[in-house]
Amino acid sequence: MSICALVVAIVACVFSLTGGEKKAAKADEAAETEGIPAGSIVYFDFDRVLEEYDMANDLRNNLQTKMQNVEQELKKKQNRIERDQKTFQDKMNKGILTTSTANEQYQRLQQQAAAFQEEAAKKQQEMAEEQQVMMNQLTDAVKTFVDSYNEEKGYDMILAYQMQLNMPYPLVTATPALDITDEIIAGLNAEYAQSKASK
Repeated sequence: MSICALVVAIVACVFSLTGGEKKAAKADEAAETEGIPAGSIVYFDFDRVLEEYDMANDLRNNLQTKMQNVEQELKKKQNRIERDQKTFQDKMNKGILTTSTANEQYQRLQQQAAAFQEEAAKKQQEMAEEQQVMMNQLTDAVKTFVDSYNEEKGYDMILAYQMQLNMPYPLVTATPALDITDEIIAGLNAEYAQSKASK
């Protein structure tokens, strides 16, 4: 199940670099030797974070297992209702039910079908809510980590972008030296591994 339609805080920014190859070469050299200086504007790929963050994968796997179990349970109930309906129809075709008995069974089948539809809708809503809670949990974990991470780094701004949303400008145009996605993923995974080990 895709989670791409869920709401995530997205910031898109277009950088315009001037000064030609000489300035770009100096920026690359500074990034290689000293890292990205404090006060810079940096960015990360939220899609990659969701794909490579271990907690995201664990939560996604857990939710997928729940959804498969719900789907199997509903499928069994649907098959049972369909069998009951077929049995009823066969009896009707053979003329082996009285009118009153047929009416009673028909009403019972209608009630079963209505109850099943209500249960299926309720389960679907529950799964959607769990998916939203999962995304909120991930977004909060990333935001909390990035806040802490930036206390040490001192960047003026950290931007997140996400390709999967239909944004007018979904891409951040900037030098790759300002991409901190790898650091964010590594830090999140280290923090998550530590929290799992302490449990």
